[in-house]
Amino acid sequence: MTVVILDGKATAEKIISALKVKVSALRKKPGLGIVTVGNDSSSEIYVSGKVRACERVGMTAKRIVLDEDSTQDDVMNAIDDLNQDRNVHGYIVQLPLPKQIDASLVLDGILPHKDADGFSPINMGNMMAGKNVLLPATPKGIIRLLDEYKIDVSGKHAVVVGRSNIVGKPIALLLQQRNATVTMCHSMTKDLKKMTKQADIIVSAAGKAGIIKANMVKKGAVVIDVGISKEGDTIQGDVDFEKVKKIASYITPVPGGVGPMTVVMLLENTLECYNMSNMID
Repeated sequence: MTVVILDGKATAEKIISALKVKVSALRKKPGLGIVTVGNDSSSEIYVSGKVRACERVGMTAKRIVLDEDSTQDDVMNAIDDLNQDRNVHGYIVQLPLPKQIDASLVLDGILPHKDADGFSPINMGNMMAGKNVLLPATPKGIIRLLDEYKIDVSGKHAVVVGRSNIVGKPIALLLQQRNATVTMCHSMTKDLKKMTKQADIIVSAAGKAGIIKANMVKKGAVVIDVGISKEGDTIQGDVDFEKVKKIASYITPVPGGVGPMTVVMLLENTLECYNMSNMID
């Protein structure tokens, strides 16, 4: 069996080209705001990539950088600033936040029509109801990548490894909406191999390098690797890529798979926020 590599980078480039055309036709540049708290080096890499992507498609980016020891009020004041800024149409708060910050309060404070990450309670509720406007960027990117390669999930058994609100729960819901039968696994799952071995589709978002091994994957499975772990100077995914690709029918690499799709979905969401703001105005 010849495996097909799901090329998120190439797919993202197509979407960037389309976004450039759409943005160039607008009377005003859409603006993305990014709030970061602390100086996490890996977060800084992600944020810098988002800023560069904005510039590539003709959007503006506004950064608010807060100290690691910032208080809840400091973060909420930044949220209020972005809620009121008419040049910022959508914004995100880079997660995770320091332990003294209640992330749920922060997400509650984001105006739903400016919620470029799709994490606010209202937008998460809309997703549950099938009103898929502002979806979390990574799950949305996974679905778009499956669509790009014409992978039909209807009737398939999908196993999602990881139950975060950022990836695991939303992608499980989106796959269900497309008529997949979904099993969610997590740190308390007793026999992960037994579950993944049954899967037609595996989406792993555990953040543990090499947790998905070749003997856990059935022949012909579709394997989506969302995990990112630093191992020395290298970045590794959840999946033992070199061995699993000999068994899978489709597989995403790390890097170059889901990551680039996440960034461009954030840009798509920012454009959607822009369109929504014009409707409100």
